[in-house]
Amino acid sequence: MVPRARRRPVRRPGPPRCQWAGALSGVGGGAVTVFRGGFDCDVLVIGGGIVGLSTAYALTRAAPGTRVTVLEKEPGTARHQTGRNSGVIHSGIYYRPGSLKARYAVQGAAELVKFCAEYGVPHQITGKLIVATGRDELPRLHALVQRGRENGIPVRELGPAQIAEYEPEVRGLAAIQVGTTGVCDFGAVAAQLAAAAESSAEIRCGEEVVAVDRRPWGVAVRTASGTVIRAQALVNCAGLHSDRVARLAGDDPQMRIVPFRGEYYELAEPERVRGLVYPVPDPAFPFLGVHLTRGIDGSVHVGPNAVPALAREGYDWSAIRPGELAGTLSWPGSWRMAGRHWRYGAGELRRSLSKRAFTAAVRRLLPSVTEAELRPAASGVRAQAVLRDGTLVDDFLIKEAPRTVHVLNAPSPAATASLPIGREVARRALRLL
Repeated sequence: MVPRARRRPVRRPGPPRCQWAGALSGVGGGAVTVFRGGFDCDVLVIGGGIVGLSTAYALTRAAPGTRVTVLEKEPGTARHQTGRNSGVIHSGIYYRPGSLKARYAVQGAAELVKFCAEYGVPHQITGKLIVATGRDELPRLHALVQRGRENGIPVRELGPAQIAEYEPEVRGLAAIQVGTTGVCDFGAVAAQLAAAAESSAEIRCGEEVVAVDRRPWGVAVRTASGTVIRAQALVNCAGLHSDRVARLAGDDPQMRIVPFRGEYYELAEPERVRGLVYPVPDPAFPFLGVHLTRGIDGSVHVGPNAVPALAREGYDWSAIRPGELAGTLSWPGSWRMAGRHWRYGAGELRRSLSKRAFTAAVRRLLPSVTEAELRPAASGVRAQAVLRDGTLVDDFLIKEAPRTVHVLNAPSPAATASLPIGREVARRALRLL
């Protein structure tokens, strides 16, 4: 722990009067409201998802009195990745030992359960099965057992009869049972983080950042409403737009966000599944495959698949934003990724366009399910960072620049890991003050 005396924010004089005047004039169009004098806040956080809110929460606790402002472009917080996932509290079993994902997921899952209990957020520790349905999956399943143990996660190996004890309608050759996995309402977690941070933080919704001006003494941003806000430090937690915000700040993030839509169905008879049931994932991809998730409300989500979205917030095939699509297609990494993984992508696309194909994927785990039992549910979009060479960034990616901290890759399990991620980002931001 940093000694309390060193955690207190250092108050520095603001820029000379009128120094910022006109700095953002003409950027983004329209009139600019210019504030003169000192800073409007100490730390400005862009993005009102669970990572941005967790960062604000951590800032107010690590350095009481620090003035924090959170800008969210939507009318409310947690409208995208945070509020459109299956609600799983991940154990951390999938992630490379020593990686940020492994460390923060294991730590974050335990902290999140305590947070939910303390603030009365609905949650439940259900455990989950990872099931091998083919012999070719058995080596990968055994590798997951070893990885889980290296990450400090208790796992239990099961045979077919033991699988049936946990999930009577699920079939498989072997499985592992992970007892620390659970479910919660991440939208409610985000709302509670916002409420807990409000003593020192101002959360402003409907404020989309369209320009950033960074100077040696601080950062000013201009929103679509024409307001300019100045801070000593900027934190970019913009999720699906994190690379765009980094470029607005004048930084080259060396990656692009490529949006992948995850499509879900709901099981008409949720009582057929008791908890969480996953296939053995392909280690070449950050996606976990079509799985069964019994949520906190008792419903069972089936999915998701993973198909490229035609907009950063493209929740169905009709959502197309030509400018955003052009940005994805112009990034060399998109084409290199497609050339490398086209077979996998073709399978995901087929399951998106054909309910019969999607049902066939579900039947590997739940053989008796029929097409009629799968009802369409809301989709989500994953903000996946892709490098220029086509590599899908597998770990959380946090980079620093002058007066700025960028969170550039924070897809699943970022919601589970949000509390330790927020503390790490807050630590870096406070170091800039």
